[in-house]
Amino acid sequence: QVQLTESGGGLVQTGGSLRLSCAASGFSVRMYAMTWYRQAPGKERELVATITRAGSITNYADSVKGRFTISRDNGKNTLYLQMTNLKPEDTAAYYCKARDIEYWGQGTQVTVSS
Repeated sequence: QVQLTESGGGLVQTGGSLRLSCAASGFSVRMYAMTWYRQAPGKERELVATITRAGSITNYADSVKGRFTISRDNGKNTLYLQMTNLKPEDTAAYYCKARDIEYWGQGTQVTVSS
């Protein structure tokens, strides 16, 4: 049974940092490109970052480029998102997803206060 469990969200001030984790079970993340999405209240879910299976190529939304870093530990079956210099517009629920598996976890809430 596929399961993705996001954690690490919280309330931070503008300029702060958080590290999100996504623990996968029921499948091996090493077989998939992995992604982070986010969804702010009243807005559509948007793709934030993508990482290839081996972790050699990453891509980011323009809004987070230079501030967020996606990484993976295939041995731990875990995906990460390091977020720095956070802004109020980063406030959203964050979700991880295997690119070719239609399954969403519960997400983790990130709130950035101004």
